[in-house]
Parts: sequence; structure tokens; C-alpha cells
Amino acid sequence: MRYLFALIFCFLATACAYDRSIIPSEARENPETMYNFARKLLINDREYSKAIVAFDEVEKEFPSSKWAKKAQVMLAFTRYIKREYDEAELGLVRFLELYPADQTYTPYAYYLKAMCSYAQIRDPSRGQQKTKDAAEALKQVVDMYKGSDIGNKYAEDAERKLQLTNDYIAGQEMIVGRFYQKNYNYGAALSRYENVIREYQSSLVVPEALYRVAEVLYTLGHDTEAKKSIAVLGYNYPDNDWYKKAKTLYKE
Repeated sequence: MRYLFALIFCFLATACAYDRSIIPSEARENPETMYNFARKLLINDREYSKAIVAFDEVEKEFPSSKWAKKAQVMLAFTRYIKREYDEAELGLVRFLELYPADQTYTPYAYYLKAMCSYAQIRDPSRGQQKTKDAAEALKQVVDMYKGSDIGNKYAEDAERKLQLTNDYIAGQEMIVGRFYQKNYNYGAALSRYENVIREYQSSLVVPEALYRVAEVLYTLGHDTEAKKSIAVLGYNYPDNDWYKKAKTLYKE
């Protein structure tokens, strides 16, 4: 074990030495020069690993400069580009703790933090924790900046992406609900369907959820309650195929 730790330490020490050497002395003259060097590595050269080192050095060597704040955000953006989402998010959390009221970079930092989770959204048939994290973070951006002068463009995009995340989460709820229904666990199935109707009202799967509620209630013998669900479905989605199907569940 000691040998393993020694190897790791040697590797890190060597990496750090190499990392610092990628920044030429002339680029270290002032924070703006170093920032521009890091930006060139990112934008022009697409040397993302080296850009991460260079942006980090801006903050380390010139922590009180305005370029240090900008470099922190760009460091997180570079990690995002590299798909190092957890590392990017940690950096953004730190930035937001240090500069919660900054009007230049903070709106984008909140947006980028949300995008780190959004980029990891999975298919509805798989676990949805990252989708839920994305929905929460995107909603925060919308709530904080919609209609504002400093972050409305981020809020508008976040709002569009929030709809998709909600569709994914609702889709997962429906998959689980169908599984329970198929296996005769009707109470658990109803709980999932009703959660979709209650929490994700704008989701595309709400018509099916209303239909499934009626279907389960009919199976359990609650005809009156089932008809209420069909009535809601017909009122809100009169041309939807799920309403057409629902009308075949019972005969007047």
C-alpha cells in the first residue's frame, strides 16, 4: 500500500512540474497575459488539459485580479468541455460561494452548473438522479434570472431545457408505474401515475397517466372515480389518442 501511495505521489509531483512548465515566462508577466494564453490553449489549440492548468495558474498567481474570477469560470467551462462534470461543478460551487452577488459571471456560473447535470441526463428507462439534479438547477436559474437584465438569456434556455428534464422524469415515473401495474401492485402504480399528473402537468405523458389511473381504478372496481379521471382527460386532451382509448374502458 505504501508503495502504491508513493507511486501516486511521484506521479502527481511529476504532473505538477510538467503542468507549470507549459506556461512560458512571458505569459506570466501579468494576469491578462496569462489569461489570454490559457484562452488560446482552449479556443485556438483545443489543448484542454493544458488550458485547465493555465486557467488555474491565473487564480493562483493573481488571486485578487479581475482575471482570476474570469479564469475560475473558464476553468469550469473547460472541464465541462472535457466532460469532467463533477470537477466542473465543484469549481462552480466554490466560485458561487466566493462571489454570490457578482453580476458579470455569477448568472453564467449558475447556468453552467445546471448544464453539468443536464449533460448527464439519461434515457428514461435508467436512473434519473442526474435528471432531477438538472431540473432543480435549471429551475433555480429560471427563478433567479427570468426577465432580468443580467441573466435572462440563460433563464430562457434553462426554461426550455427544464421542460425536457421534466419529460424525462415523468417518463421514468410512467415506466415504474407500468411495471407495478403489470405486477398487480395497483397502489404503487396509482402513486406513480398521480405523481406525474400532480408534479409534471406540462409533460407529454400526462394524458397516458390519466388513462392509466382510470384503467387501474376500473380494475379495482372504482368505476365512479375512474370516470372522473377520464372526464379530466377528455376536458384537457379531447383529441388525444389516450382519451379515445379511455372511452372504450366502459360503456354507458
